[in-house]
Amino acid sequence: MGDKKQLFQDMSDAVVAMDEERVVALARTVIESKVDVYEAIENGLSHGMERAGQLFEEEEYFVPELLVCSDAMYAGLDLLRPHLTQCEGGSKHKVVIGVIEGDTHDIGKNLVKIMLETGGFELHDLGRDVPAARFVQKAGEIDADIIAISTLMTTTMDGMAEVVKLLEKENLRDRVKVIVGGGPISQGFAARIGADGYAAHAGAAVNVARGLMNGDRAHAR
Repeated sequence: MGDKKQLFQDMSDAVVAMDEERVVALARTVIESKVDVYEAIENGLSHGMERAGQLFEEEEYFVPELLVCSDAMYAGLDLLRPHLTQCEGGSKHKVVIGVIEGDTHDIGKNLVKIMLETGGFELHDLGRDVPAARFVQKAGEIDADIIAISTLMTTTMDGMAEVVKLLEKENLRDRVKVIVGGGPISQGFAARIGADGYAAHAGAAVNVARGLMNGDRAHAR
């Protein structure tokens, strides 16, 4: 357990240090050592990007540094992704995912997408800077089960509430669940806007989505 924990910490550190070669080497170690790839992504690569994002918020890192960190993370992700074990069996619930209008930060959203796909969900990615109406339109088009919305900016959080309101207006609220997440989002905020679930990080999103599809709101956090 100690070795695995150190491996994840080294991956996180390498992402923060913008050391793409080191990230790739550590990703190979994960594969060769048969370490859980899902855990490596969540506790290594994703953790490193969260730390880089915090440095950005604190103005110790700026956009160029953040982009190089993300390049390092994606290099490791590209190597690990083929080794993720797909969830077998069961129906494929459809998820519309995107970053709300006004925000172009999509690293967290991309990680959530990968985790949900690995968990057996069918993903429809709208990308970033997505208007509230587009989420609802797409959900109606494909008969979606879940809308997953993220943001890293406090100024765009109201757009999430707008999605919930539009679903109600279009009479889709009863059959489409809404999950929200991102840096400034909390369980309290999710409850205030009427969202069905809140995921603090990419790994949690899978449990939240599964809980909602199983009709268990107690796990939708």
